[in-house]
Amino acid sequence: MTTTSVVPNDVLRAVRLGLRMSQDEFATALRRAGVDLREPNEASKRLVQRWESGISRTPRGVYARALEHVTGRPVEALGFSLPVPMARVHADGTGGHDMDAGMEGVAAATVAPQKAAQSSAETFTGVWLSRYEFYSSGRDAAYEGKHYVVIVQHGNRLTAQSLPGASSNPDSPLTLDLTVDRNVVTGTWVEQTATDGYYNGARYHGALQMLIEPTGRRMAGKWVGFGKDFDVNTGPWELRLVDRSTSKAALEQYSAPPE
Repeated sequence: MTTTSVVPNDVLRAVRLGLRMSQDEFATALRRAGVDLREPNEASKRLVQRWESGISRTPRGVYARALEHVTGRPVEALGFSLPVPMARVHADGTGGHDMDAGMEGVAAATVAPQKAAQSSAETFTGVWLSRYEFYSSGRDAAYEGKHYVVIVQHGNRLTAQSLPGASSNPDSPLTLDLTVDRNVVTGTWVEQTATDGYYNGARYHGALQMLIEPTGRRMAGKWVGFGKDFDVNTGPWELRLVDRSTSKAALEQYSAPPE
């Protein structure tokens, strides 16, 4: 007989923590969203626990719409088992690593999750400072992006979600889906730019690989992404631990643009 392993939905948990909500507060917000949408629901702390534990992986429509309303993200980007849209290049003529990915970088990694090959002895859960560099061909200059992100770890999987208001560029949420193999971290990244910003709300996505320093407090490596002309762009990326706590007070402390 074949048994199916239950894989926690770390993406949803990271998003909830990023919103600085407890499971009970998140359920309350979902019920309020149901009222706003004129689709009352019975979201409860127990239901949120079932989603985050992976026991329930496909929310009904009424809950899916409430989830989107509360998080501001499409439900397929919240770690549930839903169809994933195809990626397409965003030809906005501004250069850089522009790609409209429909958040598939995160969703694809969670649609059919595999059992972790090994568990990481190191615990990386906490608040980290994410910093990357990129070159914008449209502006002919190099830029830096910074975010405070909360990392949630399950076995050898790490899911990172930027905190609200915690990016150097306003309204630019970042999500990372990573796997740890000894001192090597490999995975994907997705960033949604501000609709009123230079990139006009384009989504960027790509791959990421970093090495973990012996202290376990810093990861450094490179990102890779596609440009508007299908050229491959790359640049440095690092994560630095700033706080081991994921308490509400700690998350509130870092919900501000990094210096």
